[in-house]
Amino acid sequence: MRKLIFGHLVYLYTPIGVLACTIGLLLGGYWAWLGLAIFGMNILLDTLTSGLHLRGAASNDDGSPSGVPAVLNFMMYLQLLNFIGLQLALAWRVYQYAAGVPIETMTWNGIEYTNGIDGLTLIAATIGAGMHQGLGIIFGHELAHTKGFGFLVSRWMMALSGTAHFCFAHVYNHHLELGRAWLGPENNKMGDDTDPATAPRGRSIYTHFLVSHVGQSYFGIMTEAKRLKRMGKSFLSFSNRWIRGYLMSLPTVALFSYAGYAATGDLHGVMIGLGIMLIVWIISNFELEALNYMEHYGLIRVKGEPIEYRHSWDNDTLFTGWAFIEIGRQADHHDRGETHFWELTGVGGPPTGAPNARIGYYTEFMIALVPPLWHYIMRRKLAIWDRDFASPEERKIAAKINKAVGYDLDPNKVDGKYLEVTYA
Repeated sequence: MRKLIFGHLVYLYTPIGVLACTIGLLLGGYWAWLGLAIFGMNILLDTLTSGLHLRGAASNDDGSPSGVPAVLNFMMYLQLLNFIGLQLALAWRVYQYAAGVPIETMTWNGIEYTNGIDGLTLIAATIGAGMHQGLGIIFGHELAHTKGFGFLVSRWMMALSGTAHFCFAHVYNHHLELGRAWLGPENNKMGDDTDPATAPRGRSIYTHFLVSHVGQSYFGIMTEAKRLKRMGKSFLSFSNRWIRGYLMSLPTVALFSYAGYAATGDLHGVMIGLGIMLIVWIISNFELEALNYMEHYGLIRVKGEPIEYRHSWDNDTLFTGWAFIEIGRQADHHDRGETHFWELTGVGGPPTGAPNARIGYYTEFMIALVPPLWHYIMRRKLAIWDRDFASPEERKIAAKINKAVGYDLDPNKVDGKYLEVTYA
């Protein structure tokens, strides 16, 4: 029973939440707010359990992973259908709103639901759907580290949010150039041995959202331009994986365009449908970049030096591990990129381990939304990182950046609680 629960069922938490959001959309009325309510509940649960830390994914007495690979892989692949269902349910509600369907209680096979939807409820439903669509990124991310069919499913999963380029950029840029943040045109060139997904000290989550998203797409452009040139093919061809990635988002564009057009028969309906789709895309991509932001914020790696545990913020809180399928174990993940999530483990603290975020992702996300509070906390965490983790050369670079962004702080005056954790 323990193996079933902690090796498998706990990782169904987020998929069940997505399914509940979809069901809420189908039932309508107050149920359409369920996606927002679940996300709010997740923040509360994450905050309440942030003091509980686990050393690694569930394992057997002999140290082997408790999870059965076939079962967990099937669970991940199934999420593509889960997120398609979410978009279909939202598109149906877009049609009803644009068509002005009267709001009334109806019955289908004995199940009561609210037909029609008002503007406020549609906005709430859209935000909730966007938040849960963004959670699909954790499954797309995991499958991006596979090959063949798994990688293709990852691309389709990310394409639902208009960001299929992520799969190549994440594996071939982020995992190779981690810790080499793009600091602006006056310091280094985007794509020139830099990682746009690594946020430098002093940057807000809002700026990072734009810089990282555009930077990863730019990486795809430059990579494909070089590859196709070597092959003697035109950049504007179907062989271009960057172009194909955006074409994979056309079914979603068509779905929401048709939902609006079928309701009004004109461009006004199309614009309503595309507007809702763009809100979902913006929210889901913001969540993606929020994860990148939190996972490596302010950490520095010298060009040419190997990627070490210290170049990632580990997040081993109980709720984050279960809700984000162990994606918080970034240090081990970047050390063993093709290792499955159910095999990841903690790597310890200084001097050879990784810095610890100490609080769960949902809680950390809410803090990041308030830049002054985020910088207040991270300034102290990074002061400890500079002292206990950084190499001498990294410490020199950090000192220069700290002075420029107002992060200079004596680490000996910082309370050690900022990085200390106690394992359950």
